[in-house]
Amino acid sequence: MKKPLFCLLTVLTPFLLLESTPAGACTNFIVTRGASTDSTTLVSYSADSHALYGCLYKFNAPKGGFRPGEMLAVYEWDTGRYLGDIPQVEHPYSTVGNMNEHSLIITETTYGGRGELADSTGRMDYGSMIYITLQRARTAREAIRVMADLADTYGYASEGESFSIADADEAWIMEVIGKGFEPDGKGGNARKGIVWVARRIPDGYVSGHANQARITTFPLDDPDNCLYSPDVISFAREMGYYEGPDAEFSFCDAYAPADFSALRACEARVWSFFRRVADGMDAYTDYAMGHNPANRMPLWVKPSKKVSPKEVFDAMRDHYEGTPMDMTRDLGAGGCGLPYRWRPMSFEVDGTEYVNERATATQQTGFWLVAQANRAAGDDLGILWFGVDDAATSCLTPIYCSIDRVPECLSENNGSMLKYSPTSMFWLFNRVTNFAYLRYDRMSKDLQAVADRWENRVLGEVREVTAEARKLEGEARVKYVTDYSVMMAQTLFDLWKQMDEYLLVKYIDGNVKGETEPGKFKDNGNGRDIPGEILFPGYDEKWQRAVAADNGETLKVIKIKG
Repeated sequence: MKKPLFCLLTVLTPFLLLESTPAGACTNFIVTRGASTDSTTLVSYSADSHALYGCLYKFNAPKGGFRPGEMLAVYEWDTGRYLGDIPQVEHPYSTVGNMNEHSLIITETTYGGRGELADSTGRMDYGSMIYITLQRARTAREAIRVMADLADTYGYASEGESFSIADADEAWIMEVIGKGFEPDGKGGNARKGIVWVARRIPDGYVSGHANQARITTFPLDDPDNCLYSPDVISFAREMGYYEGPDAEFSFCDAYAPADFSALRACEARVWSFFRRVADGMDAYTDYAMGHNPANRMPLWVKPSKKVSPKEVFDAMRDHYEGTPMDMTRDLGAGGCGLPYRWRPMSFEVDGTEYVNERATATQQTGFWLVAQANRAAGDDLGILWFGVDDAATSCLTPIYCSIDRVPECLSENNGSMLKYSPTSMFWLFNRVTNFAYLRYDRMSKDLQAVADRWENRVLGEVREVTAEARKLEGEARVKYVTDYSVMMAQTLFDLWKQMDEYLLVKYIDGNVKGETEPGKFKDNGNGRDIPGEILFPGYDEKWQRAVAADNGETLKVIKIKG
């Protein structure tokens, strides 16, 4: 647990600054058990940062537990800054990534909120709060209380945060923010802790969040479905954020009022997921585009049909295709349909500011995942579907939540953001993807076809693996699912090495070699491995017209009379 998670502070921040800090922006989609095709709870997460190394974090709880008095050092995820020590619990739970051995899932997105509510004296940042809670809670409801207690006991060191907290039965969104600093006269903070609210997503519904607080009003007397800090409303009144009746209090409007960038760069990602799975979401297009903030999108929606795990995988690959924000359709996509714009996220021409879209799939992803908790299989057989780099050109491999070691290709000790490793999944996928950006319209299709075949095959295979694992007990079960998880990660690594070689041979120097079938290149029939067909696809018509308009007089072909 040495690598930082970086997530973007977007609210109340000019669009130009959205990614000028050492941060990215994260995305979470949540599918409740009753909304999924296989009755599992699903939570997706992309940890997006230009500085984050994609690897799989692992904590193995000591078999004998910790001795009384042992302490846990807390380091801020974003900076690695030492925050202090807190007492260890005697018997923590093992964790892998953002899931523990009991299929508890916790992920996040940072929304920032009101800057004056930051507490520089806090000793518990949002990242540490996630991973420490995973070691101390078995269920989502228990995790909410643990997280609140950690922040209130040690002080909250981060800005506004949305958490997805789920188990095999329930899925919640919890939104928190600090209370700033006020000296207590004893060297401490009289406002130590957080204000927060947590809402249970109704079974049969889907939800999500992406760097903007989303909880508005909430029931004040429904503890089965809504939990909150006792001062969440009174503190807002004290700070002058709210004056109306309690029943009309809106958490996000008080603590993180949304501006254009919060809608366009954040809420739009949730909207794009909703429109994939639910009817009627086009009615909120103007909201997602930041043109009509009054047309607020709901916190959760009921899908038109049950959502499969594969559909959640693919939702993380979204670039707003088929919407007015589709980044493959304008001139910025170049001549090969690239759905990315290199940062910064805005630019100015003749005094007018313009935006570069921030879609769910993005080039700076460190790691991404879809965590799956399965009541029928058992809490120790949940699966963390895990991947690294850009979700649109990578794929996921199954990691069971009760494994006792991580694959070497995903180890946090194998390479870093400043040190290349030839055995690192992160560096391999980045090398392939950055090559694909050169001819995205063609190479991305090759990569997605392989990803689809892999994921569809493994989704079917894990049902059999899980059934076999249920026949085993104790260490035998752990060994079985660990060996399988490690083997599959290495198999995916080897597959992508083949893709690396295949794409280089096929697309070298901007041309395309003809094939008789994928991976079988045409030769000229003379037995010398000389290509039999080389295509020169050039650029799309829109790009050609733009170049002609920009420099046509220089490039124009002149017919010389003979």
